[in-house]
Amino acid sequence: MKLTMPRFDSAPVLVVGDVMLDRYWHGPTHRISPEAPVPVVKVEQIEDRPGGAGNVALNISALGAPAWLVGVTGQDEAAESLQQRLNAAGVYCDFQQCEGQPTITKLRVMSRHQQLIRLDFEERFQTDADALLASVAGLLDKVKVLVLSDYGKGALVNHQALIQLARQHGVPVLADPKGSDFSIYRGASLITPNLSEFEAVVGRCSSEQDLVDKGMALIAELQLDALLVTRSEQGMTLLRSGEPALHLPARALEVFDVTGAGDTVISTLAAALAAGETLPNAVALSNIAAGIVIGKLGTAAISAPELRRAVQREQGSERGVVGVEQLLQALEDARAHGERIVFTNGCFDIIHAGHVGYLEEARSQGDRLIVAINDDASVKRLKGPGRPINSVERRMTVLAGLGAVDWVISFADDTPEALLEQVKPDVLVKGGDYSVDQVVGAAIVQAYGGEVKVLNFVESCSTTAIVEKIRGRDQS
Repeated sequence: MKLTMPRFDSAPVLVVGDVMLDRYWHGPTHRISPEAPVPVVKVEQIEDRPGGAGNVALNISALGAPAWLVGVTGQDEAAESLQQRLNAAGVYCDFQQCEGQPTITKLRVMSRHQQLIRLDFEERFQTDADALLASVAGLLDKVKVLVLSDYGKGALVNHQALIQLARQHGVPVLADPKGSDFSIYRGASLITPNLSEFEAVVGRCSSEQDLVDKGMALIAELQLDALLVTRSEQGMTLLRSGEPALHLPARALEVFDVTGAGDTVISTLAAALAAGETLPNAVALSNIAAGIVIGKLGTAAISAPELRRAVQREQGSERGVVGVEQLLQALEDARAHGERIVFTNGCFDIIHAGHVGYLEEARSQGDRLIVAINDDASVKRLKGPGRPINSVERRMTVLAGLGAVDWVISFADDTPEALLEQVKPDVLVKGGDYSVDQVVGAAIVQAYGGEVKVLNFVESCSTTAIVEKIRGRDQS
């Protein structure tokens, strides 16, 4: 399937559920306590991160999508920390505060990236269900997807009322379920249990087909539109009534910490659906996002540039031969990372040492180099009969194999001016005996503040000379 980055900025999502604070105490350990056989940690850093439904909302906002969060907290310092961090990340918060109850806090003591102990501060909330429903009702007209982030801590006590209310507003409902009674999610658009949660409800799955059969039965029983089972190292399985099962392999390069992976899946899924992606594409994006986040420590949000780069890697457009759409997406990511874009163009009919030296010097003008080459028809118009010697596909393949070159793209016009209008490189480079004002496209680049540079070719290297030499030998 072909994946692209959605327009997350037009994808508002509402998250309702159990808000938590994940607190980390970091420090070195150099000795064992004389009081008990436990390490002594000298705390040097305290870090607070939104957890639970807060982490889901944070992930949505990190992707660039507008995020609203409705939940329940105490009236304490932990609630203030949560609110500050979420507001700073662009998340709109509507918290129902319960006097005399602590905000759910999970304290982890860390040393050298290892968790030594976790301490939980929590009591089940006595949620005002009517007030929470009213808060949600006031926000549904502003969003395109509703997420129920259920950790079984008491914020969600009226699942059916929330689902029915969202359905009345035409808003799809995604639920990350908890517990062994999935009937409370009846009528949801999609639920996302992990394999152990799924098997706790339907029984052990002896095979992949057994999982599919039991999943389809659950969809029918609960009147769901779809079911997504996350299966750890086995990836994900998407089930829909009347459609074949979609199995996606795990994408993690290295598993460091699975904390919060489920939050990343449902947040990416929700934002992608809100942006208009099809369900299979949204699931594929969430699968890639999960592969990124489990390479991080603790609950962590992934950014849009991180996801975009992973999508490009998945689609083979991180480097190499690309089309216009792939190139523009790759450039958006490169610029998000502060990279300087260099552009050069030519026929590059027979790649020789002069070209290699020139392209290496061109690349040194920035961080990424685009080489645009004339297609076969335009080379023939420019160079005459018998050219090109090599087809555009072969020329692009050779260029893509050079270490100095990031992306290779072809164009059909005699000049690259139309492509320059789209790409808008930071530097336009041309080789040869030109003045800057003679470089084709210079005015376009200079108009938006870009630079134009002329580089010298390596002496005694010329495609035309090589062609003439070969033809001379053939005639002798």
